[in-house]
Amino acid sequence: MNVLAEPLTIAASAMLLSDEQFYQLCRQNEALRFELSAEGELIVMSPVGGESGKREMALGSRVWNWNEAAQLGEVFSSSTIFRLPNGAKRSPDVAWVRGDRWASLTREEREQFPPIVPDFVIELRSATDGLASLQRKMVEYRDCGVRLGWLINPQDERVEIYRPGMEVEEVELPAVLSGEDVLLGFELELRRFDPPNPHYEGGL
Repeated sequence: MNVLAEPLTIAASAMLLSDEQFYQLCRQNEALRFELSAEGELIVMSPVGGESGKREMALGSRVWNWNEAAQLGEVFSSSTIFRLPNGAKRSPDVAWVRGDRWASLTREEREQFPPIVPDFVIELRSATDGLASLQRKMVEYRDCGVRLGWLINPQDERVEIYRPGMEVEEVELPAVLSGEDVLLGFELELRRFDPPNPHYEGGL
């Protein structure tokens, strides 16, 4: 039985971690994956299981394939931490940044945790993720300037779509999601996430 829980958080605000200290903390503990909230809470992210890891890789590959053809920006994996303008350091499961915005950063900024808000993000809910914490993160992305965000929720067979200045749109699976005016020409077909079996042809 899966236990849904909030991620482990450590009240690190009293430490007043600088950007450089947080960067060094992550570099010195590469076996762990951290985020930092706007309030200064250090968040220890849980590893995902095989099914979630497979789905996350498939999602990233779809965006990467589209971008290889479109040549409009850069695609990032869940290992990339972005420094948001509210002070949070976040790592979406998939992120995309428009090419001219990425090019505006210095080489040092690109090599460390880039101080930029992705134009597009995907968060994929794993079997042990609590939904509320992911929804809060999506609202934060939207409020910080993410232009389009998808929270893919296999457990409830739905997707929540986040856009600036708009109410969250809920879409039931199966569905075809559009990259709209952010990922021009991109579409993602999502089936229901059936339990794995020898005859399963789902993928996404």
